[in-house]
Amino acid sequence: MSTSARPSTEGSVVERYFQISERGSTVGREIRGGVATFFTMAYIIVLNPLIIGTQEDSTGGFLGGGDSPNLAMVAAATALVAGVMTLLMGVVANYPLALAAGLGLNAFVAFGIAKLPEMTWADAMGLIVLEGLIILVLVLTGFRKAVLLAVPAQLKTAISVGIGLFITVVGLVDAGFVRKAEGGPLGELGVGGFLAGWPLLVFVIGLFIIITLHVRGVRGAILYGILGTTVLAILVETIFDIGGQADASGEVVNPTGWGLNVPSIPDSVFATPDFGLLGDFNLLGSFDKIGFVSALLLIFTILLADFFDTMGTMVAVGSEGDLLDEEGNPPNSQRILIVDSLAAAAGGAASVSSNTSYIESASGVGEGARTGLASVVTGVLFLLATFLSPLVAIVPYEAATPALVLVGFLMMQQVKDIDWDDMEIAIPAFLTIILMPFTYSITAGIGAGFVTYVFIKIVRGRFRMIHPLMWLVGILFVLYFGIDPIKGVLGVG
Repeated sequence: MSTSARPSTEGSVVERYFQISERGSTVGREIRGGVATFFTMAYIIVLNPLIIGTQEDSTGGFLGGGDSPNLAMVAAATALVAGVMTLLMGVVANYPLALAAGLGLNAFVAFGIAKLPEMTWADAMGLIVLEGLIILVLVLTGFRKAVLLAVPAQLKTAISVGIGLFITVVGLVDAGFVRKAEGGPLGELGVGGFLAGWPLLVFVIGLFIIITLHVRGVRGAILYGILGTTVLAILVETIFDIGGQADASGEVVNPTGWGLNVPSIPDSVFATPDFGLLGDFNLLGSFDKIGFVSALLLIFTILLADFFDTMGTMVAVGSEGDLLDEEGNPPNSQRILIVDSLAAAAGGAASVSSNTSYIESASGVGEGARTGLASVVTGVLFLLATFLSPLVAIVPYEAATPALVLVGFLMMQQVKDIDWDDMEIAIPAFLTIILMPFTYSITAGIGAGFVTYVFIKIVRGRFRMIHPLMWLVGILFVLYFGIDPIKGVLGVG
């Protein structure tokens, strides 16, 4: 790409502020890049509500209150926070990086935090706010370098891979492709070992649609796959009148029915967004519910995933756009990290889970985006999408969960970066990866990996190779896993 290209708006306020020509771009390229980024990650407006909006907390409550999911409300808040924080990234950091509720992080909140004894959604989101504020402090003080050095890179990779497998299992189970077997193994295929019912066929077709689009390099493959499969689901329901799996009381009376929403043509496409989730968090409630040590471990777990995802994403996007300096750092890296930290806290404050930088931003860079103007465009499109939240309520599990399977595959690809011949990292990585889906707990996988890593170093006499922070976290996880017997010894209820 020629760096001599000059946009028609050379000398304008927009040109000067975003340094468009200086980075070898044009206004047109920035707009196209911003639109491309939006369409490759707009699926989060559908997936985030399906992951966190359909799950009860330990008290039986759903996000936003009530005894049933309010997916439109979650979708509206998801799009709002993504829009505002992506706009902020563009204006403050001048970087073509978009943000939204993080996949993997939202699953951790839904299955690893909100379902803990006595925990509510408000308590869980309070932890997210605290995590974002702590990351902000780490960024401002420069302590992030110490955090980066503390956890081995390959163990961080294992965490990402494990979350990918966990997301895949969630997708397969929610779609009904894998179900709990009666008195048998952990799970079985479909109903009684067979793929029975039209909804499961829709899921399989949707999965192959998304795979086809992805392998053919279609930008927006996940979003297009969800939309196309939803249309198919509506047609199938219209023709065969299948209905849902559960009756009004929640009892499963139709095993081959739709798992969540019964797909149908909506009464309206546009609606005034309901932002009732904003501010629905309890900052310190979790400390009373699960104890200081457990809350601290959860915060650290979220922080670890969030912090390192951001570092890797911003470098990867910068590399794609040839924006890195000679030391491999993107321009305005401090501002990028500050905005990302604020996004994590904002996601918790809006009850939509931690917001983080998206690697899908690379699709916009591939279209020519080099500046924050592209992020401004993406952010505006997210804000406009808040008026489309009613569409989320018509998407059944069977149409959305194929996307989770593909996202799981994409995260799984990182497994090749682990040295499986090095037992000191391979065994902890293996336990991290395998325990997440088998225990249905991201925390259990991360904790097992950390404790095993420190243990192997100890038995091999390599005490000095253990970072002090890893010592601390290892001890905390031992306390976390042994909290019940410890309480018994201490006589605490």
